[in-house]
Amino acid sequence: MRCAGICEQDGVRRSVRGGGEFGDGSSCMSAGGHLARLMVLAISAYSCSGLALRAQTSDSQSDVANKSWTSTSQSQSGSTNPMRTVESHTQSGNRTVDSQSIQRRNADGDFEPYQDIEKTSVRVDLTTVRTTTRAFGRDADGKRKLIQVSEEEIHTRAGGDFSVVRSTSNPDADGNLQLVQREIEETKKTGKDVEETKTTVMLPGADGALAPVMTVQERRQQEANGTVASKKTTLLPDLNGNRQVSEVKEAITKRDGKNQNTDERVSRPDADGKLGEVSRTVSKESETSGEKRSTVESYSVDVPGAARDGSLHLVERSTTTQRTSSTGQQDTGNQVEQPDPGDPGGGLRVTLLTTDSVRTGTSGTQGTQTIQMRDANGSLEVVSVDISKSDNVHALQLQIAPSEKPK
Repeated sequence: MRCAGICEQDGVRRSVRGGGEFGDGSSCMSAGGHLARLMVLAISAYSCSGLALRAQTSDSQSDVANKSWTSTSQSQSGSTNPMRTVESHTQSGNRTVDSQSIQRRNADGDFEPYQDIEKTSVRVDLTTVRTTTRAFGRDADGKRKLIQVSEEEIHTRAGGDFSVVRSTSNPDADGNLQLVQREIEETKKTGKDVEETKTTVMLPGADGALAPVMTVQERRQQEANGTVASKKTTLLPDLNGNRQVSEVKEAITKRDGKNQNTDERVSRPDADGKLGEVSRTVSKESETSGEKRSTVESYSVDVPGAARDGSLHLVERSTTTQRTSSTGQQDTGNQVEQPDPGDPGGGLRVTLLTTDSVRTGTSGTQGTQTIQMRDANGSLEVVSVDISKSDNVHALQLQIAPSEKPK
């Protein structure tokens, strides 16, 4: 489920990310109350988890014709109750169905359904694909309850142009679906190496009718030597309904073999409406034999514990390394450094350490993730140990989600 945010906080991109809210912010609360909020957070946490362990245990693993598989994994963090996740994928003809069921252990020690996501994609014709995603939670009696429905329709045209319409609906108190957001995206090739995209986000107004609340215009150009330059401009309506620039994001990405560098700068208007640079993100990725490494440095005019002085300052450095041993074991580590709010001029210090290890054996695949965070006394303390197990060794993915890159 893709959500469009209207505002974005100044400053730092955090390396540890949860998911976003539903498209309308808090509208889901009216439909499912606290359960809906818990479900949003849980789905986001699962989808954006740093440790991604997948195992395909097909009912018939040789069932290549229908391209179907199922997967079961179990994870536990610290002393919390374990969670079990069952996923399935079925593809037959022009129809693909993906489902995810998350189960939790109840007081009797048995696993019970907690939340479900069902996604169905249908290729209507050679140029149209329609996808419907339904999210379900459980009510007080344990019965399955619809929380949200998202529909997406993609149309491709000759020359590489395409359009996307995304609609999000939430049930009201009576269970009737109400449209809470629509997003319309148009992408066109305006030159040999130039592509432009216009995205309009619409939300219901006071009268219930949909009205544009945000417009994003993006231009991407492929330049020489594998360089890609992009400029994204976000416009929001002012008090009179006129569109005003709220943010300009410019990025340049350079590729050299397996190495890639990205420099992204964000500007926003000040109180007088004059655009000024408020943040900068420099990303570097490299790959050598058996190791991948990425470093993301974030600069901002906002430094925790200090007043603005009009200059950009380094406020976060995230370093991720991934190694694969000769036995196939994958080890990934992520280190986040940030300034001490009590001593903003004292430089960066490590505030978060995440280590992941995934290994396979004759009985299946097992992954372990350990997270350490700096406590109030300044010491790094283990806050989470998550163990995921799967009963298949054929499919294996391990990733710590990297920092966002410009499209």
